[in-house]
Amino acid sequence: MLTPSTTTKALKIGTRPEVELLLRSIRTHINAEDAQLLKILLQENLDWIYLLQTAASHGVMPLLYWNLSATCPEAFPKAILNQLRDYFHANALRNVYLTQELPKILSLLKANEILAIPFKGPVLAALAYNNLALRQFSDLDILVHKRDFLKAKELLIGQGYQHICSFQSIYSTEQEVAHFQPCHLSGEGGRVGVDLHYEITSKDFFLLLDVEMMWERLKTVSLFGITVLTFSPEDLLLILCLNGTKEYWRSLERICDIAALIHAHQELDWEYLMEQASRQSNEVTLFTGLFLANTLLGTALPDSVWQTIQATPGFSSPVWQVREWLFNEIHRPREVINFYLFNMQLIKRLQDKMRYFLYLISPNLSDILMLPLPPLLRFFYYPIRLLRITGKYLINPAYTNLLQFFKMLKKQVLIN
Repeated sequence: MLTPSTTTKALKIGTRPEVELLLRSIRTHINAEDAQLLKILLQENLDWIYLLQTAASHGVMPLLYWNLSATCPEAFPKAILNQLRDYFHANALRNVYLTQELPKILSLLKANEILAIPFKGPVLAALAYNNLALRQFSDLDILVHKRDFLKAKELLIGQGYQHICSFQSIYSTEQEVAHFQPCHLSGEGGRVGVDLHYEITSKDFFLLLDVEMMWERLKTVSLFGITVLTFSPEDLLLILCLNGTKEYWRSLERICDIAALIHAHQELDWEYLMEQASRQSNEVTLFTGLFLANTLLGTALPDSVWQTIQATPGFSSPVWQVREWLFNEIHRPREVINFYLFNMQLIKRLQDKMRYFLYLISPNLSDILMLPLPPLLRFFYYPIRLLRITGKYLINPAYTNLLQFFKMLKKQVLIN
């Protein structure tokens, strides 16, 4: 039996009617109760600028327009409705263009004996929303086997794609360059972006997915009459929850994807999902995504799954904090730290806690570009990373001075 949210009415995020309106109007299925509440909310003295800015920042403008224009278009100020409609059509045209490019890329890789699996982007729009226009995406995510990664990248470069983030000036070998995932390529004059993967997430991240098992469970999806292989809905759901965790759930778009996928696939194998999450110590990711989809967007879950989530010790209280910071930009830095602590609290195994800590302090592109170092001095990137995190999220004024120091030091390194 599926359990809808029992907490949506009692536990709202803040008191702004714009937030409640947004949460009710970004669902792929609007029931009679939602439609009635939307009409009531639209009678409020709404801050339309705030509503549009919030929807845009969370990547849910298409859903907002689609549902409100179908429910009660007469309640919109004409200028706002026109703006939403123009955005919707522009997004739809871009999505169609990107989707038409995907078969060309897959055919190129297949001709060179490379099996490539698209996920997210147009594939997710088709599987979860059944409508390319209802989801925003700006690039194409493609997974290949690790053995084919460099070859696939070179093939795309040979077709005119450019590798946007080049690490050649810092890392000497092609193998080291390939470590940074995803490899972002830009083609067609910047109109097509391709994120090429050989893993779902970095080995340094504390949450890993069994990609090899996912390769064995591939399904087909139709895009403009062309059939392509992609991940099963269950595996795609695990990926979406993992991506949400990596991004500390700062975007409603991620939660909408989860809600839409669950609604579109009522036959989900929940036993497999729970088993995989437990086997890979990924309960925190799956449960958080499901909890947010249920309590924010009313997504129905099986009774057994909902009961397991609620019975997880120390889970619900921290996740409510995630709900709060979704719409609170003022204290975002402190909330990021809280979310890191939240993850650490919910990770069960000590080795996973250590891997997560190493992930947090592992240097990223910003650290490297701030101060390029020769190979023998690369260990300094770890303390640099710690200083940047501390400065950015805890002592911002001191961080500004520290940043100026590193910029000055970088100039001296380049001069010498």
